[in-house]
Amino acid sequence: MRLRTVAAMTATTMLGAGAAAVAAGRYASGFALKPNRDGMEPEPPLTVHAADDTRVTLTRTLASARPGVYGLTGDGVHAQVGEITSTAPDSVTRRLRHIQRGALKQGAAVRLTPQVYTGDPREALGLDFSEVQVPGELGSLPAWFIPGARDVWVITAHGLGTTREHPLVVVPALHRRRIPVLDITYRNDPGAPRSPDGIAHLGDTEWRDLDAGMRYAVRHGARRLVLYGWSIGATMALRAADHSPLHNRVSGLVLDSPVLDWRSTVREAAANHGVPAPLLPLGVRAAEGRTGLHAARLTDSADPARLRVPTLIFHGPDDTLAPWAPSRRLAESRPDLVSLQTVTEAPHAAMWNRDPDRYEEALRRFLTPLV
Repeated sequence: MRLRTVAAMTATTMLGAGAAAVAAGRYASGFALKPNRDGMEPEPPLTVHAADDTRVTLTRTLASARPGVYGLTGDGVHAQVGEITSTAPDSVTRRLRHIQRGALKQGAAVRLTPQVYTGDPREALGLDFSEVQVPGELGSLPAWFIPGARDVWVITAHGLGTTREHPLVVVPALHRRRIPVLDITYRNDPGAPRSPDGIAHLGDTEWRDLDAGMRYAVRHGARRLVLYGWSIGATMALRAADHSPLHNRVSGLVLDSPVLDWRSTVREAAANHGVPAPLLPLGVRAAEGRTGLHAARLTDSADPARLRVPTLIFHGPDDTLAPWAPSRRLAESRPDLVSLQTVTEAPHAAMWNRDPDRYEEALRRFLTPLV
């Protein structure tokens, strides 16, 4: 009896430990597979110390002291802030470019975001657009179409934890070049169909919604396509350029902060939300089990030998979510096709924010021969 009791207790303990490991893995993987609106790399909350028509003073942190142009968002407010005008031991004062919604009140909690604009293209940018419905395999996908005179379309794909509002930062530069833009949603986005399991697959299934956007563009007059993605959206662009039946229509890729090593991104997303280091491998294994991904999956589309079209990458060493070393290796392996614009002092998916003028000039030079 005593031996059987010990065996039963041991088995129960092992089952309990196994269940705890599974639960911990699901919890850790969730920050990448089911991110909230704060994204996979949340910025720390800031307090508004003071604000007037031209300046706003915020809590001093590494995030608030970054150079560049950012959105500033909180409960009922969205503003755009620019360069730092002064600093103090506990605060940073930045130029207030525009308040799009609400008011910046003293004591309000806000956060910096790469999403500079909120609302649709007319509300955010004053540009005419159409709300269109792209037929996808899971249902209708809402998209914004900003018209242009050219027959080469840019199709934009945002990253996980953001929305189609994020790509609006580059729409004015594309509009000045008279390039039509199709800014898509994809599965699990607000207003878009839910995936069967309700979780992200880090581009492995989502790329098919980008492919649906490609088919829509060709049906409506696009002769050639440039796929433009941020983060997981960049993974989707690589995947679509490799696997889509319309890949021959793709004349170029623009990849901002591309996720080329999904396992590192799962680990970092969990770590950014405070998951202890010993649990991070469990998160990766859980992500593999929940999505069917394996180590080489997704990365095959970033194989230098499979790249067919000119590719512009914006990435830098301060991206802690998607390591930039794979971007650097891809550029070094295919100098005939890949141009890497190294951006320093910029977090994930904020390469435009660091220096919009420099970013847009690189984009202009890249697109000129393609359109």
